[in-house]
Amino acid sequence: MKENKLQLIPKAERYIQYMIEVIIKLPRTEKFNIGTEYKNSMYKMLRGILYLSKVNDKNIIEVLNKIDAELNCQRIYLRIMKKNRWLDERKFNIAMEQIYEIGKILGGLIKYYGKMDKK
Repeated sequence: MKENKLQLIPKAERYIQYMIEVIIKLPRTEKFNIGTEYKNSMYKMLRGILYLSKVNDKNIIEVLNKIDAELNCQRIYLRIMKKNRWLDERKFNIAMEQIYEIGKILGGLIKYYGKMDKK
């Protein structure tokens, strides 16, 4: 499972880099509103991912759930950006695919540590 935790770091880095490039191209007013919220959420998620290697197995579910909550916020922000046409369909799909990959790994980790927690 440590391998899955480590896979999250480069995926999160690629995702954050892509989204920063997208946020830079948002309309000026939105760049500083939803763009700032989105970046803060991404950085919280990254801190949580980096924190995973430091936390013991007993508290890991809580950290994983916080990361998952940040991902859900980012999905909502993306939908808002798309609905308001600040983001085109292609960029939206690329971002959602990257979130999906990170979410899939997170879901596997939550499932794995959830089973261990019950034992």
